[in-house]
Amino acid sequence: MSIIEIISGVVLILAAIAIVLLTLAQESKGRGLSGAIMGEGGMMEAGRTRGRDVKLAKATRLVSIVFFVVVVAVSILSVVSMN
Repeated sequence: MSIIEIISGVVLILAAIAIVLLTLAQESKGRGLSGAIMGEGGMMEAGRTRGRDVKLAKATRLVSIVFFVVVVAVSILSVVSMN
């Protein structure tokens, strides 16, 4: 294994862990199955900001793009190294 394969593998693992943690850190947007059946009756509390969730969503999107790019790069490297 080359150093590039090792580094890309480490980045891939770190990105996967980051996606999981960022997803778990976000607040749920609904009440789940009961909200789907009964309808969303409640509004958000007054004064409650969702700035943190917006930042977490942007970070999750960015990390998922990095994850996708690294997966494609690892796939290409594995095909190239086999030949």
